[in-house]
Amino acid sequence: MKRIICLLFLLSLLFVGAVWAGAPQVIKVYSPSMKKQVEAVVVAPKDKSGRHPVVYLLHGAYSNDRKWLEVRPDLPRVADSLGVIFVTPEAYNTWYFDSPMHKNVRYETFLSTELIDYMDSHYATIPNRSGRAIMGLSMGGHGALFTAFRHKDIFGACGSMSGGVDFRPFPDQWFIKNELGEEKTHQEVWDRHVVVNNLDGITNHDLAIIFDCGESDFFLSVNKELHQKLLNKGIDHDFIVRPGGHNNEYWANSFDYQMLFSKNFLNIVSHIDSHIVY
Repeated sequence: MKRIICLLFLLSLLFVGAVWAGAPQVIKVYSPSMKKQVEAVVVAPKDKSGRHPVVYLLHGAYSNDRKWLEVRPDLPRVADSLGVIFVTPEAYNTWYFDSPMHKNVRYETFLSTELIDYMDSHYATIPNRSGRAIMGLSMGGHGALFTAFRHKDIFGACGSMSGGVDFRPFPDQWFIKNELGEEKTHQEVWDRHVVVNNLDGITNHDLAIIFDCGESDFFLSVNKELHQKLLNKGIDHDFIVRPGGHNNEYWANSFDYQMLFSKNFLNIVSHIDSHIVY
């Protein structure tokens, strides 16, 4: 009986290994600017032939690099279906800044240079902006647009879901003042670090831009403000308001639409299950 149980156990391990051949991989990327290892999760397709576009997915505040697997547990299957590499770096509550307050917080540099260099040297990526998109939710939505707007030579497409694209109405929330200082005494610094004030460096068609927000979301008004500012500058973009709040259910749904948008930019040809919207 014991032999049968052991045999069944071994078979189950083999089965699990086959199913999760393209399972998420936790990596450590050394950041020279921060002088530390930064953890990230990589979800790569099982098909290793050819080069693959990369979508960098950023988490929100009070979260970590595993957040996107919580929002979309099927991320490995999506990677297989689309032939895309997903990367989800950990950034704690830094808002993806190069902080003027702390020399050891350089997540803009990490995202735009160090993580890119690592991925392009360790994986079969498309090593230019035509093969890179960056997206995020909440704090990560801010991080994705902020980074892409300032590094349009690195990223070709960007997306924000429920993004904190202007956090000045929330000066005491989400540890922002830890990285920028108190708003009252560092107003110019805060003004420089919000997405809505970082449009001067981009012109129409520099980036493929998509962002959305739920009708019940506390970030809805600042997303509408960003939409209007982009319209005023004549910068084409997709902006969507749909029912929902600031939660996993909304982001799981939003991910489908943003991947559809990015798929067109990244030239992805997919053969995926019909019940998923892409």
